[in-house]
Amino acid sequence: QVQLVESGGGLVQAGGSLRLSCAASGRTFSGYGMGWFRQAPGKEREFVAALNWSGTSTNYADSVKGRFTISRDNAKNTVYLQMNSLKPEDTAVYYCARGFTGAPLRDVSQYRYWGQGTQVTVSS
Repeated sequence: QVQLVESGGGLVQAGGSLRLSCAASGRTFSGYGMGWFRQAPGKEREFVAALNWSGTSTNYADSVKGRFTISRDNAKNTVYLQMNSLKPEDTAVYYCARGFTGAPLRDVSQYRYWGQGTQVTVSS
């Protein structure tokens, strides 16, 4: 089993920044791709960003490209999401997930383990 625990969410004004962290424990972390997803009330869970096992390849949703940065520290079993220039439409619960493979994939179905989520609220 893999346990994923997100932290770093909160309330921020539009234009502000937050850094989310996702700490993994249990089975292998470093050999797998990691992703961040988000879900706003009444909407489906959507892809935000993903990173391959080594941290050398990334994938971003168009809506966050240029504003968000995903990174990982395999020595600490942690993946991060730096969020800058936040907008009210970024408000959602943010989830991290570990993939079935080492690739930076975009589809929810390609991720096996999920965290409980952390709330991000951006006020206008």
